[in-house]
Amino acid sequence: MAVDKILKDEASEEKGERARMATFIGALAIVDLIKTTLGPKGMDKILQSTGRGHNVTVTNDGATIMKSLLIDNPAAKVLIDISKTQDDEVGDGTTSVVVLAGELLRLAEKLIAMKIHPMSIISGYRMAAECALNALLKKVVDNKQDADKFKTDLMKIAMTTLSSKILSQDKEHFANMAVDAVMRLKGSTNLEAIQIIKKPGGSLKDSFLDEGFILDKKIGVGQPKRIENAKILVANTAMDTDKVKIYGARVRVDSMAKVAEIEGAEKDKMREKVNKIIGHGINCFVNRQLIYNFPEELFADAGILAIEHADFDGIERLALVTDGEIASTFDNPESVKLGHCKLIEEIMIGEDKLIHFSGVEMGQACTIVLRGASEHVLDEAERSLHDALCVLSQTVNDSRVLLGGGWPEMVMSKEIDELARKTPGKKSHAIEAFSQALQAIPTIIADNAGLDSAELISKLRAEHHQINSTAGIDVITGTVGDVAALGISESFKVKQAILLSATEAAEALLRVDEIIRCAPRRREDRM
Repeated sequence: MAVDKILKDEASEEKGERARMATFIGALAIVDLIKTTLGPKGMDKILQSTGRGHNVTVTNDGATIMKSLLIDNPAAKVLIDISKTQDDEVGDGTTSVVVLAGELLRLAEKLIAMKIHPMSIISGYRMAAECALNALLKKVVDNKQDADKFKTDLMKIAMTTLSSKILSQDKEHFANMAVDAVMRLKGSTNLEAIQIIKKPGGSLKDSFLDEGFILDKKIGVGQPKRIENAKILVANTAMDTDKVKIYGARVRVDSMAKVAEIEGAEKDKMREKVNKIIGHGINCFVNRQLIYNFPEELFADAGILAIEHADFDGIERLALVTDGEIASTFDNPESVKLGHCKLIEEIMIGEDKLIHFSGVEMGQACTIVLRGASEHVLDEAERSLHDALCVLSQTVNDSRVLLGGGWPEMVMSKEIDELARKTPGKKSHAIEAFSQALQAIPTIIADNAGLDSAELISKLRAEHHQINSTAGIDVITGTVGDVAALGISESFKVKQAILLSATEAAEALLRVDEIIRCAPRRREDRM
């Protein structure tokens, strides 16, 4: 035995069959965990962290669940990665992509048991994926030219995305908000300009969209509460040097009068700095750091609104939105780019006072204020809304739209079945398997709604053998419905991303024939 051993003592390796078993088992365990969150009737998961405070997250967003899982199985990690990528790339479809990849592996396992080589399976999957994409491309609808139609498309997509989330009760309200916010972006996918503020209290219905920018701060004492045609200087500088900090400073003096002199000198320095800032001709000063009472008083005398301690996220966004830059030195006013907006005023949301900047330079900016019963509800609402915003902003760029509700999967699987019949050799089994894997998505949607999935899917398949059928699963009535009439739409870009990522992930895992785990590092005894 001593000869064969090349790995360290505690390292382990699994070869061939066993390695494949491990990858399949890991991937399928993840899929079974996450597939219950798919679709309009999907359930949520509670994730509790082991860290301080045992934070609880209630969510059914695939990517959020995946990110929070700490997993040892290498195959499961691959699936977690694709769901993260899907989240970053298009924002939605994070659950579907994992489910599809998992189903591809589940079927591949059966094929491998039939002694079909993994490479044949992979090349079959490749052909099938290409065929599926072409099938979708034939069916896409593009209403970019017709603004009204396009807006209804966006509304439908938003409502479809939100219907599987916590916001499904008020989905029209939120879909309106999301579409409105994304239309303001005029085609940029930079979601920075859409700010989401969460304020507990009220109900989800009380959420609203506000043009402009809201800063979660209070206005200083004795300063104007309302400014029109504001010129804003956004800064990151210390405004707290007018007092001698007793700690850590060692000053030797002969008498108290000298201390007073030093303090006076400090005050003069501060006054000079404030005057420099005022010299920019501004009437609103937003600072990231503290502003002490002395400079605050000076600003108030000059009639300038000074806001202190605006968090970093806040001032970066504010600078972006008002088209200014963040300054930290004030010696040459002409080189500093000031921000502008039409009106600054204080508003109340629930119990809190906030500062509202309206009529900002960047017309695309807006703020969505979410209200809700508790922090958990708000967090989940924000995630759902973020998914909708991502999908919409992608759709505005790539305006191709498909129907939803399991329709695209059936269209793809029909085309793939035809391809399988034409293809000779072992590949055809893999191609057929791909088509079955696609049907798993509508099956799971139906299962999650507690419907008889076998019955429904066979009905759906029969429907799709008619030309140009628009049949899909109507989860609400529990039958096969006309998805076009129900207004269930999805973005082509999301479907494309799901298809490609899932196929690639399944491929990567099918290529595995050995898993080697390194030996854990030993801690040396330092005694």
